[in-house]
Amino acid sequence: MKKPLLPLLVAGALLAGGCSIDSGPVAVPPAGDGLAQPEPLSWWSRAAIDSFIRFSSWRGERSGYIVMVARDGVPIYSNAAGWKDIASQAPMAVDTHVRIASMTKPITAVAAMSLVEEGRLGLDDPVADYLPEFANLRIATSQTPDAQGVYPTVPATVPLTVRHLLMFSSGIGPGMDTDPPLVQHWQANGIRALEKGSLRERVAGLARLPLFEEPGTRWRYGYSADVLAAVIEQVTGKNIEQVMQARIFEPLGMADTRYEPPQDQRGSMATVYTQDSEGDLVVAADHYDPDWNPGGGGLVSTAADYMRFALMLWNGGEYRGARILQASTLEDMRRLHMPQGVLAAVDIEGLGWGLGMAVVADEEATLMPDRTDDFWWSGYYGTTFIVSPATGLVAVILTQNEPGEFSGLPYQVYVVQGLVYAGL
Repeated sequence: MKKPLLPLLVAGALLAGGCSIDSGPVAVPPAGDGLAQPEPLSWWSRAAIDSFIRFSSWRGERSGYIVMVARDGVPIYSNAAGWKDIASQAPMAVDTHVRIASMTKPITAVAAMSLVEEGRLGLDDPVADYLPEFANLRIATSQTPDAQGVYPTVPATVPLTVRHLLMFSSGIGPGMDTDPPLVQHWQANGIRALEKGSLRERVAGLARLPLFEEPGTRWRYGYSADVLAAVIEQVTGKNIEQVMQARIFEPLGMADTRYEPPQDQRGSMATVYTQDSEGDLVVAADHYDPDWNPGGGGLVSTAADYMRFALMLWNGGEYRGARILQASTLEDMRRLHMPQGVLAAVDIEGLGWGLGMAVVADEEATLMPDRTDDFWWSGYYGTTFIVSPATGLVAVILTQNEPGEFSGLPYQVYVVQGLVYAGL
């Protein structure tokens, strides 16, 4: 979806019809006092976003949408359309709580970097200093087992470090491929293999599995953030949610962000849907597990709360006087530590990785609406945020749709993102 397509997206969205929609003032303060009021999104961009999210919800592509946009540190747009719950006809609202899944990962990274600033954690510290079972890791020399079902391995030549976990270059799987037997081995014996177990217990099991490659050599989407969360718990003596609350959520005023609660405490949460064989929306299976809080997912939040977090990232680590990280630390996090290979398994080019976040290395290669040096990440249920230093844009776009066999390509949030960029 490159930039020349944006006018077509706008024209198509302006022709759309719709369903329930909730718009109003953006209830999120600017990143700091004294910021000049920026130019709003153009009228046709706002109309296109409103029409697209209404029409897409009406068509049943997604149950609903929440969109919030800031520019130059000042929120300038918010809207919601569709349904929080289809059966009860409860409308999606700007303050509806949603599962943000992998958008948890940048929060875990920020928590870790705050400990690095305090000298309690070192980027080049071996993970084994905190989790001893990671001391003697082995690297698979083949992703196919031998005749006895054993994967041939050799000892790792470099120690796994905290930096590798933040760079997602730890060699820890399973990655985004599905075919190699080693991927299937990790899926069967990975962090969710235990029926019950704490984060620490689950992470310990990963150390017994063969790594896919030497740490530091390749970006791989796996359980790096979960291992990082276990390191954070070991350093602080607190569970990861307590660390996030004290270091991030409370200072930023993110009062509605927490790990997913039990069923009887979900009245404020949107229902998650997926598609059946006819392409119709059906309620997705419940994956709630009360035994542990992962570092790579599991948080529930609102658009307003995540906007506060994203504005802190845009503003060099500070939001309304609450400094979470030093500006130099944030600069290092959004630097290209892994210059390529991010999402290459799904044929996306032009993306690299910083420390805990994707970074756009080449806007012309990504096939997404973005700018070089933008940093961002998305979540499993169709959520995304993006911070664009070149344009001053910060956006949070939320849906609640679990990918499934009949779901098709999850393009909808990126259409909205393109319409936001088109209005700058």
